[in-house]
Amino acid sequence: MSQSKISRLHRGLRRVAGLLAVAVAASGALIGEAGAQNAGNVPKELRIGYQKYGTLVILKARGTLEKRLAEKGIAVKWTEFPFGPPLLEAINVGSIDVGTVGESPPIFAQAAGADLVYIGNEPPAPAAEALIVPKDSPVKSVAELKGKRIAVAKGSNANFLLVRVLENAGLKYSDVEVTYLAPADARAAFESGRVDAWSIWDPFLAAAEKQLNARQLADGKGAVANHQFYLSARAYAEKYPEIVHILLEEIDKIDQWGKQNPKEVAKFISPLIGIELPVIEVAAQRLSYGVKPVTPEVLAAQQKIADKFFELKLVPKQVRIADAVWNPVIRQAAR
Repeated sequence: MSQSKISRLHRGLRRVAGLLAVAVAASGALIGEAGAQNAGNVPKELRIGYQKYGTLVILKARGTLEKRLAEKGIAVKWTEFPFGPPLLEAINVGSIDVGTVGESPPIFAQAAGADLVYIGNEPPAPAAEALIVPKDSPVKSVAELKGKRIAVAKGSNANFLLVRVLENAGLKYSDVEVTYLAPADARAAFESGRVDAWSIWDPFLAAAEKQLNARQLADGKGAVANHQFYLSARAYAEKYPEIVHILLEEIDKIDQWGKQNPKEVAKFISPLIGIELPVIEVAAQRLSYGVKPVTPEVLAAQQKIADKFFELKLVPKQVRIADAVWNPVIRQAAR
């Protein structure tokens, strides 16, 4: 997509920002879903994919969603995933209905043909991911990584972070040797010296800093927004908008508590995920809280990420973020 087309898309999305606000208010839902004609449908269960850290971990432990949906005869099933791309693949093949991931996984999923929709997002958390090196590494700046080996999970939010911090340092993506590894494998490679740097997110980032004394070369500030997105299989969201609404309401309750009590969040999460409290205390300070509807501005930012991945040939085709917008007001205006 050319820069002029991107600019027109961005302007078009901004023009409907007011319409989105009206749609949200009119629907009474956090995301303004206009599929109320299906609200009476009742599924047997809501299958949620989550990762090792974040608001959904607390929601699962508290059991408030289960209590609320039990009144409607709906069960809740939770499945943990190591990072975003496998979670969205599970949505694509029908194993789960909704889940949470970073900015990049939905783009890779769309490029692979997944029929999913954005249903909400958390505020930016750019400090919650970083490019790090071992404590005794001679590398002192991102620019010095030219020709070095860098580990990152392909299609993860940290994948785009790596692209951007390299660009900010005057390097091309091809100037480094990128090694695609899942977080656990990347940690092993990082510790053993098989890679020179690691692009990673919390709580893995905080663990590397606290346990290995890893040094940050750059975090996401000034490079990426690092939004956390909630996504759903399109068929589920369109058939059961009331259930998606309830899920987002319960997430919002957890977010409001977490925003006011980051230390309590750390104490609560630490035993749940088996990571020591000092690590989670660091990560919890960098977590963002406050689920909200996906705005035109956020969608435009996602389009820029998609265009960059296509430019670098990391995805096989051009992705139109507008095709994955759930709210029909915004979807129509974005086309």
